[in-house]
Amino acid sequence: MYLPSRNEPSKNCRRLKIRHLWRLEVRPPFLCYNLFMRKQPLVENEYYHIYNRGVDKREIFLDASDYQRFLKCMQEFNCENPIGSLYEKYLREKNGGSTSIVEVEPPRLVELTGYCLNPNHFHFILQQISEKGIEKFMQRIGTGYTMYFNQKYDRSGSLFQGKFKSSHIGSTSHLLRLSVYVNCNSEIHKIHPAENYRWCSFLEYVDKNKRGICKKEVISSQFRSENDYRSYANENILDFQREKEDQELILE
Repeated sequence: MYLPSRNEPSKNCRRLKIRHLWRLEVRPPFLCYNLFMRKQPLVENEYYHIYNRGVDKREIFLDASDYQRFLKCMQEFNCENPIGSLYEKYLREKNGGSTSIVEVEPPRLVELTGYCLNPNHFHFILQQISEKGIEKFMQRIGTGYTMYFNQKYDRSGSLFQGKFKSSHIGSTSHLLRLSVYVNCNSEIHKIHPAENYRWCSFLEYVDKNKRGICKKEVISSQFRSENDYRSYANENILDFQREKEDQELILE
């Protein structure tokens, strides 16, 4: 990943002031970003936009407990050593399965930088930190949450629309802009304002007292304050909404 240079912006770029530096922010068209997303190898220490949605565009979260369960999966399944199901883990802990005085945090598969859970789809920004970490992480979440959902709602079969989709994030400017797309996805889709949406990581970035599950320093270190990131996000939310509307017009 590289930092943008200080050259004059071309017509498809704009200048962005962050931490007293002028940097170029390349702004790929919203439509092209989706059309050219393709399968690619996932490598260690790189960042990726990961997303998936319900099969046949069905809703995958029907109440608050579903969102909470998925968030629990995101935390518990992010370790190199398999834990089995969340229920199995609960039974082991209940029966005194952990005897050490000080718990040692197991090696993780990925670092979570941002997320948003919408009624019929979700978005992550992940950094892979172990071999095939993203693939293992997503497989565990997909399997574990589908088993929970099918049992709860008395259904069978696939819940998600095939394998997760991924796109490599190749520059700091792309990572910053994409952080808004993911953190504020509920607002971009006009589902709910990101500032008070319970199922996204936006508040972790704009409220310094908010404890969360994201490793956000790669983003937050590029801004002078939480309010600077909020301003940057608000501007880009509007841009993404306009681009989404343009895409819908083209596809009609």
